[in-house]
Amino acid sequence: MKPAVAPGAFGTRNGLAYGLLGLPLAFVALPLYVILPNHYAREFGVPLATLGAVLLGARLFDALIDPLLGRLSDRLFARSARAVLGLGAIAALVLALGFALLFFPLVSAPSALVVWASLMLMLTYAGYSALSVSHQSWGAMLGGDERQRSRIVAWREGLGLVGVVLASITPVVFGLPASTALFFVALTVGWLAWTRADRPVPQHAPAGFHAATSIWLPFRQPGFRRLLAVFLLNGTASAVPATLVLFFIQDRLQAPPSQEPLFLGSYFVSAALSIPLWLALVKRFGLAPTWLLGMVLAIATFGWATQIAAGDTVAFVIVCALSGIALGTDLALPGALLAGVIQANGQSGRAEGAYFGWWNFAIKLNLALAAGLALPLLSLFGYAPGARDAQALNALLVAYCVLPCLLKLAAAACLYFFVIQHPSEPEKATP
Repeated sequence: MKPAVAPGAFGTRNGLAYGLLGLPLAFVALPLYVILPNHYAREFGVPLATLGAVLLGARLFDALIDPLLGRLSDRLFARSARAVLGLGAIAALVLALGFALLFFPLVSAPSALVVWASLMLMLTYAGYSALSVSHQSWGAMLGGDERQRSRIVAWREGLGLVGVVLASITPVVFGLPASTALFFVALTVGWLAWTRADRPVPQHAPAGFHAATSIWLPFRQPGFRRLLAVFLLNGTASAVPATLVLFFIQDRLQAPPSQEPLFLGSYFVSAALSIPLWLALVKRFGLAPTWLLGMVLAIATFGWATQIAAGDTVAFVIVCALSGIALGTDLALPGALLAGVIQANGQSGRAEGAYFGWWNFAIKLNLALAAGLALPLLSLFGYAPGARDAQALNALLVAYCVLPCLLKLAAAACLYFFVIQHPSEPEKATP
């Protein structure tokens, strides 16, 4: 497919117009996946086991609808870019409404609160998924070589990291009401910028390409199956500490709440600042080898984090910064690799929604497993928010540090043997 943006032409204007929506999408993701479990456990007294079940159910629902939303996105892209933007506007409204009602519930009874949280999570996830699948597909359809694809993803994820940094600071400094208002403004501005982005050119489906079966099309491609296996393992490795980080800060590190923005901010700022470095390495080594370097850095960092004890604030800031640098590869490179798989299979311009639907299914499955397994297991081994006994804190340490290392090791092995040794596209990165 002829790219909508000529190679090398994806500059600042294009990057801001397309990527700015990544800011509110990432802004809302941090409260949903990091702050919400801690907020409901501490503010509303929801037991960890119950909270884990709620999050598991809602995130599994979210994962299951992603492939269907991807198929809907492909249908709308085949119609017009304007139709996709219309879906985005509706999804943004649903997302904003669900987010507000989730963090400001209209019920207070414990049983009613659990039901409310479940319903609002499903509403919020539906809006978030519809918007993000369409936005990611749009970027993939712009095409280009490895360098351009990584640049497109880097704009989206780099601006997303700005959103995450804001989301990590504003709730502590200004409170949740002000943070919610900021999110509404950012979401509106992001969608308006998206309407001014360069529009991809859809391709006509070839003979034998049936809408009813194209939802399963990605799984007929070996390159996609191999990449998805790596993505699942690596994503779970990242989702577990993301779910547990506030518990680790408050109980293992025993840091005051006022320091939480320092840790979260150093993590996400380091990730944002690292993206240009990783893109420079992509030009020299290629996408997959550079991603492997990021995994190795993450393993080393979480291995060191096992030595963190109460009061080791400076050491944990360094851990957050190094793991943030490693996060830069997880954000900027896998999506570009997926775009390359789609392009190499000759399916650019007509099946991005199907691919990114399953891609986001994998993301949500990782998050569901992290919450649905890690929180109940921690409860089983005696950990509860505020615990100070050695057994409970050791269980938290193993879940936060050791388990991610093991999963990252498995992901790195799969990346090397499944992807690097079996390239899915003929092109290579050029210096």
